[in-house]
Amino acid sequence: MSVRKKEGKKVDYAALNSPFMHIPNMDVRAARMFLDLGIGEIYQLKGRDPSAIFAEAKRKRPDIPPELFKFVSKAVEFAESE
Repeated sequence: MSVRKKEGKKVDYAALNSPFMHIPNMDVRAARMFLDLGIGEIYQLKGRDPSAIFAEAKRKRPDIPPELFKFVSKAVEFAESE
């Protein structure tokens, strides 16, 4: 759930409090993308193809910036190293 701060910026508390934010240098937009895809836990990324995850996200939201792909790759790598 997003809440507006007084400067007018939205804060995505659900994404900020998600397990994905435990991954070093994770982007909150990438965490939101995982949540929007129904992926709520890091372990759900094990064995997944980062390209397929990103393609699924792009189908749902075509405006997703391409630079988020590196965070998808990082998250899958992190999930597989635990």
